[in-house]
Amino acid sequence: MVDLKSQYEKIKSTVDASIQEVLDTNTYINGPLVHQFQKNLEDYLGAKHVIPCANGTDALQIAMMGLDLKPGDEVITADFTFAATVEVIALLQLTPVLVDVDMMNMNIDIEAIKKAITPKTKAIVPVHLFGRAANMDAIMEIATEHNLYVIEDNAQAIGADYVSKSGTKSKVGVIGHVAATSFFPSKNLGCYGDGGAIFTNDDKLAHIIRGIVNHGMYERYHHDVVGVNSRLDSIQAGVLNAKLPLLDEYNAARRLAASKYNAAFAGNAHIITPEFDANENDHVFHQYVLRIIDADRNALMQHLLDKAIPCAIYYPIPLHSQKAYVDTRYKEEQFPVTNQLVKEVIALPMHTELDDEQIKFITDSVLEFLNK
Repeated sequence: MVDLKSQYEKIKSTVDASIQEVLDTNTYINGPLVHQFQKNLEDYLGAKHVIPCANGTDALQIAMMGLDLKPGDEVITADFTFAATVEVIALLQLTPVLVDVDMMNMNIDIEAIKKAITPKTKAIVPVHLFGRAANMDAIMEIATEHNLYVIEDNAQAIGADYVSKSGTKSKVGVIGHVAATSFFPSKNLGCYGDGGAIFTNDDKLAHIIRGIVNHGMYERYHHDVVGVNSRLDSIQAGVLNAKLPLLDEYNAARRLAASKYNAAFAGNAHIITPEFDANENDHVFHQYVLRIIDADRNALMQHLLDKAIPCAIYYPIPLHSQKAYVDTRYKEEQFPVTNQLVKEVIALPMHTELDDEQIKFITDSVLEFLNK
């Protein structure tokens, strides 16, 4: 699904030099490269504070810890996403409230959020799914009206732009009260191991989070808050420093590949392609996801695998149906879109190194199956 080897070969000298610097200086934890990456990412995002951590799941959990949410507080999030989003809610003994998504963009449904709010609701977690920005104008309006926190799950959309109704453009991840991202190797900005970060423009919240990620310490051996051990190591920071200046280029390459996919599939009655404007940056295509209509999606997947074409289903089971998160509060009629999407979606290879020959082979193979 990704070609990290070819990507590495283009930045090998920079990455290798950064790793060698860490080895030469023995600054493995919280070294200069970590602080440099933090500052570079703050500048790129326009965020006042970036707090690096060990992985994207930790980033979500720490963001919620920083907001001092209490057991039993309700947190609304999307049913159609990766389990990490709801996992951390449950781990903190908060109450996850899963809602349906919008059929057009697969992001959290605004009307479903409104219906799910109760006196116990304390936060909303929109997921910028597959690289497309959620409707943050509407989400922030709801949050303001009901005095709720907004925690952006930005694990799949780093670098994407959001243009508000007022015309203001900002990066996703700096619109809500706090945001979390992942630097898992396959992400648009990925390291060579695990890594993550929390973003916020709130000085007080940033201070709390900086303590949480480091055992609750602001001064060595003085534990002021309950914390965790979640730090981005210096080698991963060096890799991310090498890649960050290329992130816009990487995202543009993904959009170009998506445009070529869409052109090849145009007019096919069995395929619904993602809608986007190639001239805008509101979708950075962490994944390229099709919907397959009136055809056997699973058989298509096997057809592609038989041709050694990587593909995947993101996501095959709704969160409300997962054994860990089954709850009598949920009724199937609450999730018509999610229940339909899990039967239709299929993701094709999407990365910065896709070339025309590869795209043609992939698209010809999809059409070969659907047109037979």
